[in-house]
Amino acid sequence: MFTIESPDFIGAEATLIGAAATLDQTTSALERAKKLYAANGIDQNDYETAVAGQYTAEGALQAARHAVAIFGKSQAEIDHIVETRQVETALVVRSPISGQITARNAAPGLLAQPGNVPAPYAVADVSTVWMLAQVVEADSPVFKVGQELTATVPAYPDRIFSGTISRLGATVDPNSRRVTLRSQIKDPDHLLRPGMFASFVVRTAEPVSAAAVPLNGVVREGDGTMSVWVVGADRHRFIRRSVKIGLTQDGYDQILEGLKPGEMIARSGTILLSNMLYGGAS
Repeated sequence: MFTIESPDFIGAEATLIGAAATLDQTTSALERAKKLYAANGIDQNDYETAVAGQYTAEGALQAARHAVAIFGKSQAEIDHIVETRQVETALVVRSPISGQITARNAAPGLLAQPGNVPAPYAVADVSTVWMLAQVVEADSPVFKVGQELTATVPAYPDRIFSGTISRLGATVDPNSRRVTLRSQIKDPDHLLRPGMFASFVVRTAEPVSAAAVPLNGVVREGDGTMSVWVVGADRHRFIRRSVKIGLTQDGYDQILEGLKPGEMIARSGTILLSNMLYGGAS
C-alpha cells in the first residue's frame, strides 16, 4: 500500500546483520575449540567459554530476527537480509487482507507513529458486508446465530442477497424495545453501500399450512380477545366467533383456533358489526 522510511526498521536490520556475523564468528571459534580441546590444546574452561559464546550468539540472532519480523517481514525476507547483508532503507507496508481501500488519510511526507489515529489507510473485504437489523423484543427468541436469510434493498429491488445471522444483541434497547441482529451478507459484485436500508426475511421454521384472514377481518375486543364475523349458513347474517391468531404476514393474520379453512368471513366493516352488537342492535 505504501512505504515508510523508518530509522527503527533500519536499526533492526543492522542489528540482525551484526548478530548473524557474530554467530558465524562464534561458530568458527567453537569448531576450533572442539579440535583443540580434543587434542588437549586448551583446558575445559576455554572450551566452555566457546560453547557459551555460541549459545549467546544464537539467542541474539533469534531476538534480532523477531525484531525485524515485527515490521511485517516474512522468514524468507529475513533470510534474504541475512544472506545478502544488505539493509533495506524503505519499509514496504502490505495489506494483511485482500479487499478495497475504503479510506486514505496518508500523504507523502506524513509522520506515522505506532498507535496514531487515524491509520494511513483502511482496507476492507467488501465481498461480505454486515447488515444491522432491529427486531421487536417479542420476536427475538426465534432468531438464532447461523440462520440463513435473504435481503433486498430499494436500490436493487430485483436483486436478492443471501447471508447468515452472525450475532444477536445481548440487550434490549430501552427506548425502542428492540434487539439488534447482525448478519453477514454476501456481496461479490460490490453493489451494497454503507447506510443503505434493507428488508430481510428469515425462515425460522419449516412452512406450515394454516387458515388466514385479512387484517381488517379481525377485531380486537375490549377484553383483549380477537374475533371474526363468520357468514351464517343462510348467508343473511353474521356470527361473531372468538379466534386465536398467530403470525402476521403480507397483510394477513394466521388463525390458530376458532376458524376452519374455507369458512366465509366479513373482510371489512367488522368494527361496525362489533359496535352494533355491543350497542344492542340486531
